Amino acid sequence: MRMSDVLRHLRQQQATTGARPRLLHRYAGFLPVSADTPPLSLGEGFTPLVHARTLGRAIGCPELFLKYEGMNPTGSFKDRGMVVAVAKALEAGAKAVICASTGNTSASAAAYGASAGIEVIVVLPAGRIAAGKLLQAQVAGARVVAIDGNFDDALRVVRELAANGDGIGHPVTLVNSVNPYRLEGQKTAAFEVCDDLGGAPDYLAIPVGNAGNISAYWMGFTDYRDAGLVETRPVMLGFQAAGAAPIVEGHPIEHPETVATAIRIGNPASWEKAVRARDESGGRIEAVTDEQILDAYRDLARYEGVFCEPASAASVAGVRKLAAEGAIDPGATIVCVLTGHGLKDPDTARRNVVPTLAAAPTVEGVVEALGW
Repeated sequence: MRMSDVLRHLRQQQATTGARPRLLHRYAGFLPVSADTPPLSLGEGFTPLVHARTLGRAIGCPELFLKYEGMNPTGSFKDRGMVVAVAKALEAGAKAVICASTGNTSASAAAYGASAGIEVIVVLPAGRIAAGKLLQAQVAGARVVAIDGNFDDALRVVRELAANGDGIGHPVTLVNSVNPYRLEGQKTAAFEVCDDLGGAPDYLAIPVGNAGNISAYWMGFTDYRDAGLVETRPVMLGFQAAGAAPIVEGHPIEHPETVATAIRIGNPASWEKAVRARDESGGRIEAVTDEQILDAYRDLARYEGVFCEPASAASVAGVRKLAAEGAIDPGATIVCVLTGHGLKDPDTARRNVVPTLAAAPTVEGVVEALGW
């Protein structure tokens, strides 16, 4: 078939099926949007659900799937919620948005703020953000302020600024996950999982950072169940790096050396929602070690070709742990959420790759270097 014929076929197919809808349009019936909500989009959503056959067999769970959220525009799941939060801020007449962040939130807020044509302010704890994520925010034009404190300090500051902005002549809209529109957008990933599988999975495993995302997925599965689009909801499994917080008690402590970049649960309301999702689904929220996370991180790339942010691999590490303990049905359909792209943290990747081999510029030299 000639290239001209291929292009003609693709155009005919698009004319028949229509262009890919924006996320806000695709799930408008489940989102707090209206005809007055600006049609903001960077192409978020529609992320792949990968059947991890090789890794699944190695773990003992052949029906293992990966919801790879690193394929969103800024490389993380944050884009789903941010597009709704910024669109609603625009609808309300906002001229600026603000967030506290240790990484992905700042990158997403900066990108969507730039697309919307409004000012973005990021307040972050000095020295607590990966260079790649900070660069994303700066490249998109965000005004970044580093404070001498931790994430909770940054969140407190931005909440106060958002509450008192009118009084100081600089009104701003807060777009952290305490903004309810963020979770509304993030729940669309659960819709996509169901759409791709033709029903809800048996288990949904997800990293737990600020506890908002597990709550959002549970909202999404509940919305689809209540609408009669699926019959069941999955058991929710949340996993966090062991050093990040004693999540069993729900009172996190700081541990900046953990592999998980989401260091703390900054908002108790999100924690309460996460516990509700766990309890209503009959699930669990547990810790996995840095070693277990890094093992899963390496195996995802080597077995499946999926390069995720290290903290993302907590979901796979947790499933592997439960499978080894016999605490999960090996024949069940399991979806592990990978929340970010591996390029978010190139330093960790660099420390975990096979070194480059040096060789003379000849066939013999390459063969010798390979040890063939």
